[in-house]
Amino acid sequence: MSELYLIDTIGPFFRGYDRRVINWSKIPWDHAGRQGPAWWETVCSELSVLARQAASWGFNAASIDDVAHLADHEWMEPELRHCIQRYRTEMRRCFVALQRAGLTPYVTMDVFSATPELLNRLRLNRSTVNEYLSDLLDRFFIDFPEVAGVIVRIGESDGKDVQDDFHSQLVIKTPGDARAFLQALLPVFEKHGRRMIFRTWTVGAYPIGDLMWHRDTFVRVFNGLTSTALVVSMKYGETDFFRYLPLNRNFFRTPLAKIVELQTRREYEGCGEYPSFTGWLYEQYARELRQAENVIGCMVWAQTGGWVPFRRIAFLDPEALWTDLNTFVTIRVMRDGALVEDAVRAFANERKLADAGALLELLRLSDECIGELLYIEEYARQKLFFRRVRIPPMLQVYWGNIFISHSLRRLLRYFVRDADAALRSARRCMDNLDRMIPLAERAGVSVADIIYMRDTFHLLALSREYYFAEDASDIEARIIAAKSAYKMKYAKRGLRARYRIKTDFKPRLLNPRHLAWAIQFLMRRQRGYRVVDRLIVLSGLSLIYRLIAARRPHWIPGFASKSAMGLDAVFK
Repeated sequence: MSELYLIDTIGPFFRGYDRRVINWSKIPWDHAGRQGPAWWETVCSELSVLARQAASWGFNAASIDDVAHLADHEWMEPELRHCIQRYRTEMRRCFVALQRAGLTPYVTMDVFSATPELLNRLRLNRSTVNEYLSDLLDRFFIDFPEVAGVIVRIGESDGKDVQDDFHSQLVIKTPGDARAFLQALLPVFEKHGRRMIFRTWTVGAYPIGDLMWHRDTFVRVFNGLTSTALVVSMKYGETDFFRYLPLNRNFFRTPLAKIVELQTRREYEGCGEYPSFTGWLYEQYARELRQAENVIGCMVWAQTGGWVPFRRIAFLDPEALWTDLNTFVTIRVMRDGALVEDAVRAFANERKLADAGALLELLRLSDECIGELLYIEEYARQKLFFRRVRIPPMLQVYWGNIFISHSLRRLLRYFVRDADAALRSARRCMDNLDRMIPLAERAGVSVADIIYMRDTFHLLALSREYYFAEDASDIEARIIAAKSAYKMKYAKRGLRARYRIKTDFKPRLLNPRHLAWAIQFLMRRQRGYRVVDRLIVLSGLSLIYRLIAARRPHWIPGFASKSAMGLDAVFK
């Protein structure tokens, strides 16, 4: 099967999207639907710029949203079909722009996106989702011969903030459902000579929720399938795009064609507002993947992901240099097997940066700061599971928010035994950030970005004191003062340019012994399920959570219930 190097291309569709926090998971169709010809002309122009740059670096395909808004069907509402006709016209021009630059279009699809009328017609006609989608895609491939395939997401649906005619919902709930879906739809792809890129990403909902890491679930879905139309797409780790994760072992468990998903606009690491370099991380994965059978490429997310206020768009905005650098190095490492150092020097030469050596030293120092201050290394290296989810190795930072609270203090003191090491690493990282400023000047990159990183990480260093120091009696006052200064300084650049710092120093009634018992009961350090998981944690907790959500909704943090799919997805 031919190699596949995909890059996402949704950035231009966010131009003029004036919200403080943006859901970067897919094109905001409610926004696109209100735009006139001039806006669409700008989108096509920027797609051309983006695609030419990506193709020159080595990408050969582009992902773009989505089947639901482009595939017409008589069961949909008449006014919606009128909108779809307009989208089809405009998106054809977008496909042409990508193709002319050298990128083959692949279109995304959630299973299952629907409207109220469509759901009603499915019920009345007693049609299954698989039957409907088979028919829909058969028509779609005839209407869009330029589309090389569809990227299928089955384990996550639209965020709760999505305002659209379509809204996706999870309908594939078991390994059997996933296998039936593949068996029903792959013949359509084979008939038209297209590829189905099937993503194993899930958020832990339903029995299919452990597909991305559980070997038995993975085997039950894919074992024995031989379709040449199928490409299995997996994130590099067993959870979202974080560090400290071993390579997903499912890459070694099937002979089917596979691609690895990598993120260069790091949604949990600043989204390119400061250097969060991925070169050495991805170089290690690339070396390991050479031992896996039939890995045909990668899918790089350079513009997609997260609910954040940050707005730098890769390939298009000069300020997006750090994401561009990550993307350039990633494709060179994954496609060509280049050394990171050589790739960084090549990028510095292309962008006419002053001193590649200074840039490399800056990236090494930044890499240490990300790994030891944005993350807490001792905690991050622990393998922890809750229900069907591998718990992320980062607790304190969640997209565009930094949390400093008494509850987190108790939790981190349980997991982190070497408090002195955690404090020393924070001090060392702050020294690194001071050293990075003259290096940025020598390299010819933004000094303001390094200062912003230093100011942000200063708050993380203070929180490290709060969590682990025994003699910091005035730490709460210092955190409040630093938070106020940070907010005032970056308000001049607009609220979109900074993190929100959420503090809560009120002591909670968390007895350390009871906390330890709860953690040991609810969490496990092994991938396989314990007896208590099967009897209580996987089933009983779902009922308990629903009762709490109904009777004590204020117990559930607002950010957890409102962003993305909401916390309740984990308990399905």
